Amino acid sequence: MPLSSNKKAPHLWHPRLWPSWALVFTLYLLSFLPMAAKQKLGKRLGRLLNTKLKSRARVADRNLAKCFPELDEKARSQLVEDNFVACSRGLLESTHAWWQDMAPYCEAAEVQGLEYLREARSKGKGVLLIGGHYSIFDFALPLVACHLSKPGYVYRPNNNPVIDRMIENGRRRHFGIRPFAKRELRPMVSFLKKGGEIWFACDQDFGGKTELFVPFFGVETGCITSPSYIAKVSGASVICVSHLRMPGGSYQVAFSPVQVDFGVDKHKDTEIWNRYIEDAIREQPDQYLWLHKRFKTRPEGASKVY
Repeated sequence: MPLSSNKKAPHLWHPRLWPSWALVFTLYLLSFLPMAAKQKLGKRLGRLLNTKLKSRARVADRNLAKCFPELDEKARSQLVEDNFVACSRGLLESTHAWWQDMAPYCEAAEVQGLEYLREARSKGKGVLLIGGHYSIFDFALPLVACHLSKPGYVYRPNNNPVIDRMIENGRRRHFGIRPFAKRELRPMVSFLKKGGEIWFACDQDFGGKTELFVPFFGVETGCITSPSYIAKVSGASVICVSHLRMPGGSYQVAFSPVQVDFGVDKHKDTEIWNRYIEDAIREQPDQYLWLHKRFKTRPEGASKVY
């Protein structure tokens, strides 16, 4: 059965979904490539997509123009291409996480701030880890989860049941990790109260669900306040987490200090996790998901970005 909760989705073996199965099989075969080959292929694929996906390239360019106004057109163009490469590599790395052994990468990744994670865990009411959409995508999940004792994550089901099945089965094969759909707030809270640790990337534009606007690279950006609500009602400790591919090909996971009084002031909370993501992006600017329309929802009276 598909893991998506969409009751109107066609049966997994419906002929309309056969191309999706072909894609899954292709990605499965690609997962067997050595990591060095995945990186080389990702570079070529990224450069190709940069020339073919013009609309996405324009989105990335607009995002970068808003966030890095000091960059000239040539520098932005190069960063857009670098971002396509980073995201294409991330897709191929994700195939490794879905089907291959992640143990060597979990052992080799540089980890910063484990003492903060231990401090958060010692408080006994679970840990909410607020992350962002960086380019290593699903490859990052086991890199983080391997340091957790009772891991969970928040997800949005994919509209395509075949793709949803591939992604969610690939995620759930690691460390007994427990999934939570974004609307499953009560189960999340219960899980946290019992000492669970949930990773939540809440940095995308949720359109009509936008609750407030805070500065992100100086741009008033629409955000949700679910992390504040979850922290307040569960009593969980809150830390921020980033996961980046470094220039030499290694991987880095960083945990922030425990965020004191998180859940008291949702506007302040939202500023905190946006600042953390912003700082991580400045460390490796090509690593963020600039292809997403982060500034699609605008404050009243503000001009459109796209």
